[in-house]
Amino acid sequence: MGGFGSGRKFGADCTDDYRSIDVRRWQRAGYLVPGQYFNWQWSINGEKVATISVKVEAEQLRLIYSYRRNSDDWENLNYPVRLQTSSCNYGGVRYWFICPIVGCGRQVALLYLGDKYFACRHCYKLAYRSQRETVDDRASRRANKIRDKLNWQLGILNLPGLKPKGMHWKTYYRLLAKHDNYSKQVLLGLAAKIEIMTNRLSALRNQK
Repeated sequence: MGGFGSGRKFGADCTDDYRSIDVRRWQRAGYLVPGQYFNWQWSINGEKVATISVKVEAEQLRLIYSYRRNSDDWENLNYPVRLQTSSCNYGGVRYWFICPIVGCGRQVALLYLGDKYFACRHCYKLAYRSQRETVDDRASRRANKIRDKLNWQLGILNLPGLKPKGMHWKTYYRLLAKHDNYSKQVLLGLAAKIEIMTNRLSALRNQK
């Protein structure tokens, strides 16, 4: 079984920087059946970087993995995470993790590996990447989302492409208008940043 290094691998406080487990994915894959035993792994560029084993029991599952911090000795961990279900509007149930940290007990879909244990983002005080975005960062992300729908090369500085085959013109023009609006926001933000940097450089020169 593969082991983990430090959970705070990237030294940041955004959810994207932490390895996570998602109960929704495990439910869709049919893993949440008592008696089921499976391995879950993380990969970077197709190369496996970490693995945990999961044993599903009645109303809970057990997370089994090895952990070490920096150059400390490896520690074998095996602890339960309770599961709860809620009813869906159109039948069936939805599974949730119950955060295993003492004193928390939040019902969540995702748990993150921080300091040794998997816990909810509230326990590790993690923010979503979108919460750290500036206005122009958000606009850039949304523009790229539209470019992806249009099968254009990502990045507003790249030339626009053509209307995708089969897309209605009305839909295309609506997306194009949104893309142009987001692009303007990005360029305005970039211009503001350049102006700030120019002013700082000018101030430094004047101090000499």
